[in-house]
Amino acid sequence: MGRTPRNTLSSELIVRTALELMESKGTDAFSLRGVAAELGVGPMALYTYFRNKDDLYDAVRDHLMGLLPAVPQDVSWPDQVRAVCRGLRLLMLQHPCLAQLLASRPLAGHETARVAEGLLGVLRAAGFDPETAARTHTTLFTYVLGATSWEIQMATERRDPEAWRRLRTTMESLSARDFPTVVELAPELARTTGGDDQFDYGLDLLLQGLQSPTHP
Repeated sequence: MGRTPRNTLSSELIVRTALELMESKGTDAFSLRGVAAELGVGPMALYTYFRNKDDLYDAVRDHLMGLLPAVPQDVSWPDQVRAVCRGLRLLMLQHPCLAQLLASRPLAGHETARVAEGLLGVLRAAGFDPETAARTHTTLFTYVLGATSWEIQMATERRDPEAWRRLRTTMESLSARDFPTVVELAPELARTTGGDDQFDYGLDLLLQGLQSPTHP
């Protein structure tokens, strides 16, 4: 990118540029200096809009979380929960840096709070008491984040021939005497490292553990 024309620098442009760099180089390699270089401005120019790298992290995460659709209103509460969880997973698969941003700073950002508000509102409207609603929200959020982060990592390893070879070599070297069940179920385990069916399987297990509350 060439030098940003005078008076056109904005927080929105900085966020979009930061997101592009995170997605091309990863969040670990991301820096304010790199964003400034991409925009063709001095690093100090960014401090007019963001106090530090964490502020920009939060802004990128808020931008992405703002892309989530609203909670559907014309379906049952379990399907509302499914829609929220599936939407968050899909967004993280489309933008893998979001998983790392949510894991590193889970409680910051207005858009993250908006998503929590939507899910908590569904659970409270369904009749769950405050503690159950809060515990359920935390359980669902950590399931989506953990399952999707694992899926992203496994997809990355599959794209790396050397990493995939090492994994296959490790599995094939396991002793059937010492690990009989792991060896027996190796094909099934390989099929459960990600994908829509596996995600929905885990989500349905969680929802089945919830007893539908009785409204007064």
